[in-house]
Amino acid sequence: MIQTPYLLFLGDAPDPLAAKVAQGIKDWRPDYAIGQYRMEGCRADMGLPDLSLQEAKAAGAKTLVIGVANRGGVISAAWKKVLVTALEEGFDLASGLHNLLRDEPDLKAVAEATGRSLHDVRVPSVTYPIANGEKRRGKRCLAVGTDCSVGKMYTSLCMEREMAARGMKASFRATGQTGILITGDGVPLDAVIADFMAGSVEWLTPDNDPDHWDLIEGQGSLFHVSYSGVTMALIHGGQPDALILSHEPTRTHMRGLPGYGLPSLEALRDLSLSLARIANPDCQVVGVSVNTAALDAEAARACCAEIEARMGLPTVDPFRDGAGRLVDALADL
Repeated sequence: MIQTPYLLFLGDAPDPLAAKVAQGIKDWRPDYAIGQYRMEGCRADMGLPDLSLQEAKAAGAKTLVIGVANRGGVISAAWKKVLVTALEEGFDLASGLHNLLRDEPDLKAVAEATGRSLHDVRVPSVTYPIANGEKRRGKRCLAVGTDCSVGKMYTSLCMEREMAARGMKASFRATGQTGILITGDGVPLDAVIADFMAGSVEWLTPDNDPDHWDLIEGQGSLFHVSYSGVTMALIHGGQPDALILSHEPTRTHMRGLPGYGLPSLEALRDLSLSLARIANPDCQVVGVSVNTAALDAEAARACCAEIEARMGLPTVDPFRDGAGRLVDALADL
């Protein structure tokens, strides 16, 4: 078990989105987040106290969590001095990067010498089956995006919170590092061997009560040439009954791919639905989730209203305004 509370390590994150792991923990498990540690040049800020390792230790922090999700998931050489010192100061380390803490000889040696723990959450801990496509009891909802990092996880978490408040049966099913650090469980989907990815999603969303909803954390985008594979695994392994379209309206190109523009919501709807109906012919697109964090309140309302009029679907920013209308859209399924 990863010991809490955390000191969130933002390192030299070049922008706020690069620290989305820390942001997710801060927003959904604020009691875990004592403070943040930022290096020179860091352009991310969680609005938490900036603490030294010594100050964080005195405040009760037990684990330094790498809150950065960089391209390729690598441990930067520039971070090493801080990570080594953290171990020496009595912190455990936790990371969701592809580059594992345990594979770094210097970190492994210091952890062994100090008796500290290295937690790599992006390591599959289960022998997953190959997907069989058999229909499972219960209901499933998946958020799919026009791009990566547009709010798919937040959409599902907001819906789970709303459904819990209504006394509905619902479970958030984490499929990435941030979701796993928030909930303590899940499937690190992009670290699963390709042949078993869809099967791992079947395993994650098993038979359940007929009125129980699995809210599956979305990953990647069908339109993102780097990460479309994880989205396909979620669509076919998840066999969703409902799809939520997720969008960030201020993007000018795909995340990390300046040569690729974003698809329209109409294109996302049509492609996602056609692929989802291979595994579940009854799947429906039921709503649109818009990440309006970069817009002021008036612009956010206008954006959602325009999309709703155009798409004919309930359209909200569930983190800003609540997920009630998205949950309402599940009622008839």
